Amino acid sequence: MFNALVVRKGEESGKTSASVEQIGLDDLPAGNVTVAVEYSTVNYKDGLCIGPGGGLVRKYPHVPGIDFAGTVEASDDPRYKPGDKVVLTGWRVGEVHWGGYAQKARVSADWLVPLPEGLDTRAAMAVGTAGFTAMLAVMALEDHGLSPDKGEVLVTGAAGGVGSVATAILAHLGYQVAGVTGRPEQEGYLKGLGATRIVAREEIAEPVKRPLEAETWAGCVDAVGGPMLARVLGQVKYGGSVAAVGLAGGANLPATVIPFLLRGVNLLGIDSVMQPYENRVRAWGRIAKDLPMDRLEAMIHPATLSDLPQLGADILKGQVRGRVVVDVNA
Repeated sequence: MFNALVVRKGEESGKTSASVEQIGLDDLPAGNVTVAVEYSTVNYKDGLCIGPGGGLVRKYPHVPGIDFAGTVEASDDPRYKPGDKVVLTGWRVGEVHWGGYAQKARVSADWLVPLPEGLDTRAAMAVGTAGFTAMLAVMALEDHGLSPDKGEVLVTGAAGGVGSVATAILAHLGYQVAGVTGRPEQEGYLKGLGATRIVAREEIAEPVKRPLEAETWAGCVDAVGGPMLARVLGQVKYGGSVAAVGLAGGANLPATVIPFLLRGVNLLGIDSVMQPYENRVRAWGRIAKDLPMDRLEAMIHPATLSDLPQLGADILKGQVRGRVVVDVNA
């Protein structure tokens, strides 16, 4: 028997509740690799799955946790053997399939990635889906011509999980980074990650009537969407790109096509859930090389399984800064 955070739904009330319970190997879903989980983390999707509405969960009882890192315990797939260190993000794990908020997980080998040299399991979960997404965004911007000599790069939602890692990576690569935040108290934190200046959210949150403004940003990692993304598109330099990674500010995009037609701006959609294996390996390799570990450490807030119900509520309210690392064995 081992510990897991289990979400259950009342048959009569329809309400969900989450608590740490003891479960066994026979309770785990089907899969060809069993992993002894060491660390997980907390993402917005996790908050939805833990919360009272159930969010993305299809069937109860359920074990959330869309990320985990640990050691292979048993494998029916020749790609992995007991003792291998692995990381998992995406593939609807923690939503449809039981996830990483347990001391053991059983999954498909196709969903795993070998832990790259230079990262341990704790660091991998300080990165997690948020950091993996940030790296995918940086790679996409570079693939579309971004380089440090092109000018300043904007990161919206900079104090959040994706924004924090994106800021640290870009700064480490030599970019001038402007971080957008609605929390003035985060200025010291963001500058510690490498941001060269802070942009107050209210300065850029609302769209203007003009479809084009002064060319300001060479590129952008946008975790907000909505009116802010529309505004940013009109400020990107000719041929520049915006990597869209989130929708904290809403799913609607009140924009025009003018930035695309007159400035050749690229809007790059970043999906971390169904990324092909080869690109996952490439991204994790870049993370191990281009994310400074001292700055990663500055983002970490430790937690245990019993902390998760509160943390799930907090992240939905925008009250979680940086990266939460959940020690599932603590």
